Amino acid sequence: MTSLEEARAWLTLTLNPKLTAANLRLLLARYGLPEEVLAQPRSRVAAELGEAIAAALATPPAEALLDAALAWLAQPNHHLLTLTSPGYPKTLLDLADPPLVLFVVGNPALLNGDALAIVGARRATAAGKATARAFAEALAQAGVTVVSGLAQGIDAAAHEGAIARTVAVIGTGADRVYPAAHRQLAQRIAQHGAIVSEFPLGTPALPHHFPRRNRLIAALARGTLVVEAAVNSGSLITARLAAELGRDVFAIPGSIHNPLAKGCHRLIRDGAKLVECVEDILEEWRWQTPPLPFTAHPSDTAAGNGEAVGVGASARQRTQQPESTHRDDPLWQALGFDPVPFDALVARTGLSSSEVSARLLEWELEGRVAKLPGDCYQRLS
Repeated sequence: MTSLEEARAWLTLTLNPKLTAANLRLLLARYGLPEEVLAQPRSRVAAELGEAIAAALATPPAEALLDAALAWLAQPNHHLLTLTSPGYPKTLLDLADPPLVLFVVGNPALLNGDALAIVGARRATAAGKATARAFAEALAQAGVTVVSGLAQGIDAAAHEGAIARTVAVIGTGADRVYPAAHRQLAQRIAQHGAIVSEFPLGTPALPHHFPRRNRLIAALARGTLVVEAAVNSGSLITARLAAELGRDVFAIPGSIHNPLAKGCHRLIRDGAKLVECVEDILEEWRWQTPPLPFTAHPSDTAAGNGEAVGVGASARQRTQQPESTHRDDPLWQALGFDPVPFDALVARTGLSSSEVSARLLEWELEGRVAKLPGDCYQRLS
């Protein structure tokens, strides 16, 4: 890990609000390590790189800001990886602008192993979240680290599924959690996996931070899997960045009626690999130590269409319920893997509203049906 002296020098440079990232790269390219940059006479910097950079370099960050960062770094499980650290993720060097420093909470070793990014909609369906969770769990069991962005929906489900082997790349300072509702999830990730940020401590969640975060997600992983995404989803940005970096892009298809499947369909049309089960990814990578056999249920061809697809045996046993009891039930037949309005179910079955409501509630409690906005229902198995 970075020594205290090295950390102080790197932080003195990177926390300087007057030095842009381009300025910092110019200084490091010209003079070497931060200690050497800071030792340069102002006159030399002004003569070689200009007075503006020399003046900025001569104005160090507030001592209180530097002390706070060093105090954070002194806490257990807190790390600073610099561009010259042995543990700095080598995959980030594929970026045109790799972060000069990374703030890490948790296990930094996870940043250098084989990883798959799992991304998707924030307002994901219950089935989409179940799929992301199951894929992540199976991949982690196979020894693949799962990378995502700690956002609501697909991101959170992926982290939960791979909680012992997951990396959360965030768009705030490493001392903040966004959204705040994920504070407990972030604590669990920090205990078992890693939380990573390139932003200084205290940095709030700002819109322009998240595309920058997405480029790190794409670069850290060997491939990116999109589970659910609308056509304007930020997940498609992550997939595009992954493709530009030469990484694999995978997508799970969905129902033509599901707007959250349209982004995945576009990716597949553009050349992403269609995925129905975890084995599709592991076989593409010629993975040598696959987990337990994976089997997609014949009707489970899409996130947003039903239960988790392509899950591992253990996860499948939890999410897949036997249908033999309901196969001939008219209400079960009236339900589809696409959302169906309550009134349509009453009309299709001829049952009373109270009877349909009672049976739907029973199946919802059993985890076989999800209630969706707009008084719609959807089969999960």
